Amino acid sequence: MKLFSYNVDNKDRLGIAIGTLRYDLHQANPQLPDNMADFLRGGTDAMELAKRVAVRLTTGPTDVEPLQAVRLVAPVPQPTSCRDAYAFRQHVETSRRNRGLAMLSEFDRFPVFYFTNHQAVCGPGDIFCMPLHFDQLDFELEVAVVLNKGGKNIKASDADGYIAGYMIMNDLSARRLQMEEMKLNLGPAKGKDFATAMGPYLVTPDELEDFRTAPAAGHIGNVYNLEMTCEINGIRVSKGSLADMHWTFAEIIERVSYGAEVYPGDVIGSGTVGTGCFLELNGTKKLQDPSYLPQWLQPGDVVEMEVTGLGRLLNTVKLEFAS
Repeated sequence: MKLFSYNVDNKDRLGIAIGTLRYDLHQANPQLPDNMADFLRGGTDAMELAKRVAVRLTTGPTDVEPLQAVRLVAPVPQPTSCRDAYAFRQHVETSRRNRGLAMLSEFDRFPVFYFTNHQAVCGPGDIFCMPLHFDQLDFELEVAVVLNKGGKNIKASDADGYIAGYMIMNDLSARRLQMEEMKLNLGPAKGKDFATAMGPYLVTPDELEDFRTAPAAGHIGNVYNLEMTCEINGIRVSKGSLADMHWTFAEIIERVSYGAEVYPGDVIGSGTVGTGCFLELNGTKKLQDPSYLPQWLQPGDVVEMEVTGLGRLLNTVKLEFAS
């Protein structure tokens, strides 16, 4: 299923996409919640009921009218938390090499993550950034999972059963702010807390079964060969695959839940795919050509991310001033 959230009369509602049509899930079956947060708390029962609704909408006559033009918001408009991992070796290794640093052996020992601002989530559309954010404003091409089961000390062998679905994630980063604060051995925080874009859909794992592939030797969990791309103002700048994650989402969930509860509605990002941000791309080009002028996002730039099976996330970054 492809689930989404949309806003009407300042209230976030829950929908389902069937081909080119979109329906309100609660209207299709009043037993289902009318918002994503309650749906995720409904766990397996809500998911199975929604699947039955999807079959009915796909195969039989229905008195449910498809939605007309709707304003999509983030699939999970108010996550219970938002963590971001660091799971792609190419991104980590290349970014460190570009700064003259050796690869860290700890990368192979455990998956690392940080918490970002779960109240600064946005969906498709405009993203408003302050002037200081535009001092080396960067995109980050990622995929995130959303949980619909709670637990603690979850084993990687069981962790895929906690995943409700997958979605595109753009972990926007103000690099100047980020680098300044991380000199103090804390963060990233201020360089990350202003906006994280997600969407357009939350895609359930069964939709991705045709793309499933084997995990790398020594690793556990579901892996999907999904092409990931990013265009800035219509120009392709990034291309990678979700299958290139060194750590699987199952292994990341095991690490996340060690000694800590996770909850339905928690969002966990993959980290940046190789070539998936200007920080990495600029560093590589600078090594090749010392006269290269780095590229960063500018006001009015259109960021278009696409991942096989997950759709297309389109955002425009805009300048905002303090009131």
